Amino acid sequence: MRSSSSGVTRRRTVVSIALGLMLVGGTPLSAHADSVRSRQWHLDAMKAEGMWAVSSGEKVTVAVIDSGVDSSNPDLLGQVLKGKDLAPDSSGDERVDYNGHGTGIAGLIAGTGESGGGDGAFGLAPGAKILPIRMRDDTGKVNGATGSANFNRDLAVAIRYAADNGAEVINVSLGNEVGTRQLSDAVKYALDKGSLIFAAAGNSGDKDNLLEYPAGTPGVVGVASIGKNLATDKTSQHGPQVDLSAPGVGMIHACGGGSELCETSGTSDATAIASASAALIWSKHPDWTNNQVLRVMLNTASGPADGAKRNDYVGYGGVRPRIALKTPGAPGPADVYPLPDLVAAESPSPSAKRSKAAGGSTDTDKPAAAPASDDKSSKTDLWIGLGIGAVALVGGAAAALAIRSRRHKPAAAAPPAYAHQPPYPHPYPQSQPQQQPAHPTYAPPPADPPGSSSRPW
Repeated sequence: MRSSSSGVTRRRTVVSIALGLMLVGGTPLSAHADSVRSRQWHLDAMKAEGMWAVSSGEKVTVAVIDSGVDSSNPDLLGQVLKGKDLAPDSSGDERVDYNGHGTGIAGLIAGTGESGGGDGAFGLAPGAKILPIRMRDDTGKVNGATGSANFNRDLAVAIRYAADNGAEVINVSLGNEVGTRQLSDAVKYALDKGSLIFAAAGNSGDKDNLLEYPAGTPGVVGVASIGKNLATDKTSQHGPQVDLSAPGVGMIHACGGGSELCETSGTSDATAIASASAALIWSKHPDWTNNQVLRVMLNTASGPADGAKRNDYVGYGGVRPRIALKTPGAPGPADVYPLPDLVAAESPSPSAKRSKAAGGSTDTDKPAAAPASDDKSSKTDLWIGLGIGAVALVGGAAAALAIRSRRHKPAAAAPPAYAHQPPYPHPYPQSQPQQQPAHPTYAPPPADPPGSSSRPW
């Protein structure tokens, strides 16, 4: 998330090579200037209240791997389960947020709007429960290499814990420029246990745009950020690791850090919306597997505005849970992963299109290869777009078994998987330039990214 100058607290944080996030301060939001709910533009655009009549995410658990989640926040009372604390040097436990980022993510997912006598901020899936897993805060405490090692080790533990403790959806709004086999193995483990993992692509799209993990790890769904007019957020990282996009600009939600409401922007927020969308769908179809939920999300995504199946800016398009709830289509095979990245990463023959090659690393702490990108970016029609998205992901043989990485181009029948890391406050410090792995970089977006759109919702 990144902060904005508006009256709300918007923080932008970038997780980097170590467990330390850079948190860009946000501004506390005044809860009474206007109705808080009226300022949550993404809920209106996605027609959330209509969806809640069908599904609110009940009986679905979303793990938030972050800086902790403040369980005392008025909009999250009763929503936060007991989880796991991997930050022994920070006060409190996983239900205490040391920088406010994790609480904001949880608020975007499962906020109940109860603060201010019912005039609080809602999450997209207010019926879902949050499983908090707090990562350590290494910011300013260790060098980049150590921070990166800590991040990958702890993230692997966190992902396995989430999968073992009932989390259908795992949200990682954090990022690191180094990926490891240890992390890749944890992702595969979670997928085998039936979980879905969403990770932020990162917020340096207008700068170095270096590939981040776990978004670039095969099997992780990389999420990019778009704004109110469907325009691509210029800071949202782009590349073959981007699988889906979601609202991530001017987001108002519950937050920590001493204020009850915040306004933020970034791929961290977009990832939370993608995770909440999965919760809504899964709640309505509890018999579906992780592969089927993701396949329907891909099939009902808006698709890039230029008519392509996917591009490096918005992936297969904006998430449209409303369409997925209304006309989901056939969910396809239960045991076939709908994105090709996992299979590509495990292929004996290296492919230029392999995005998340982390799975090919044999050393636990060895940087994973980064995916090459050759897709052009384009605009997307969002959830309110007509019908089902431009990308029709077909199950079965058409969809690759592998978990997708955020690196390659779309396959003819199945969308490729790419993942990028999020630009939010994370518990790990960013890596220093000299410590960054030799991952491929992607050129900065043009003045007007191809994925942007000026059309109204």
